[in-house]
Amino acid sequence: MAGSFLTEQELSSEQLFEIFDRIKVLKHDMKQGKPLDVLRNKVIGILFEKPSTRTRTSFESAILRLGGSAIYLPVADLQINRGEPIEDTGRMFGSYLDALVARVFEQQTVEDLSRYSGIPVINGLSDVVHPTQAVCDIFTVLEVKGQVKGLKLAYIGDGNNVCHSLLMICALAGMHMTVACPKSYRPDPEIFAKAERIAARTGSQLAILESPEKASVGAHILYTDVWVSMGEEEEEKTKLEIFQGYQINGDLLKVAAKDAHVMHCLPAHRGLEITNEVIEGPRSIVWQQAENKMYGAAGILDHFVSS
Repeated sequence: MAGSFLTEQELSSEQLFEIFDRIKVLKHDMKQGKPLDVLRNKVIGILFEKPSTRTRTSFESAILRLGGSAIYLPVADLQINRGEPIEDTGRMFGSYLDALVARVFEQQTVEDLSRYSGIPVINGLSDVVHPTQAVCDIFTVLEVKGQVKGLKLAYIGDGNNVCHSLLMICALAGMHMTVACPKSYRPDPEIFAKAERIAARTGSQLAILESPEKASVGAHILYTDVWVSMGEEEEEKTKLEIFQGYQINGDLLKVAAKDAHVMHCLPAHRGLEITNEVIEGPRSIVWQQAENKMYGAAGILDHFVSS
């Protein structure tokens, strides 16, 4: 189904589970070393305004393994960096490429790239959402737990772009989610309201609390992200003070479900949002989660670009 993936609003619940099914198949085939031509003769651009380890590597690897070609496009090397309007750049991308993965500072950038290029644009991260991350993460929960509907995810930390996307994907999947964060760093109210409207249809229950302990009671998944994201360096001192206590550690695991697992989208600052003991412990599925970014990227590319 060719089209852009700018936010989770491009997906229905049915489409989400179709992508999960496709990720499962592609993961099996890729691990078996089967030749794949899902993206045969497709050229995918990878436009990054921000540094990346997992998103860049996972998408490049997925594109190549699916028989396509990837062109890495760091903004510092492009005329955008010298003031070329995004609409001009987008039009040229539409002439040269079959699709574009973009990791940007502002959501409007991916919206404009999609509008002016006329090709599928996949949001690899913006200031508002990180939809590919959330799809890969909830697929990992499905893989580990065998189901997602009715399970509870407790998100501990900043109500940021990752949190926004998890709220939307959990709602689409019928999975419960409770966010624990300081009042001044709650998720965007408009996004939370959108997620609640979806949740009303799927049976998902969403909530925002201040207490990590209360949020984690009975949780099947404990999830966290960094306290200070890229571009927030000026806030670092303030956020490090405010987020004290919003850490996934052994004590927090004790109030979660007995079979709870721990997730982190990485990079992790051990000793801050998560302890080394927990991220390296038997409850951690962080490395499986990170590996699945490549298979998740493959499933997303297949869904939005291949046809």
